[in-house]
Amino acid sequence: MNDIIHPEGWKAAKGYANGVSAPANGRTLYVGGQIGWNADQVFECHDFFGQMEQTLKNVLAVVEAGGGQASDIVRLTWYVTDKRDYIDNQKKVGEVYRTVMGRNFPAMAMVQVADLMEDEALIEIEATAVVSG
Repeated sequence: MNDIIHPEGWKAAKGYANGVSAPANGRTLYVGGQIGWNADQVFECHDFFGQMEQTLKNVLAVVEAGGGQASDIVRLTWYVTDKRDYIDNQKKVGEVYRTVMGRNFPAMAMVQVADLMEDEALIEIEATAVVSG
């Protein structure tokens, strides 16, 4: 079981954990940057939320292929080409996130980048999971 680390006296984190402590007996799984295309490397969605959902599904698919589940994810780093898509629509971001990841809120960071390697990509997410066993 992962523990959320939150310094005493700090305001509640907004949709993410400040820190996550994972059991030492787990196996660490590093997930390289995933983007919003399907298993055939085809973009079915060309909007931020469609790509966000597919990207999270891709992250989760790699974690599951490694023997884990959403609750094993302890860190996510998001790279977005337009932070306004995220900031201006946080309620929808939360809804899409919970649809795929449930109520697991790992330590997260978001970085706005000028571009991603795939021209159609609007978001890329990398992850770290600690899979028990």
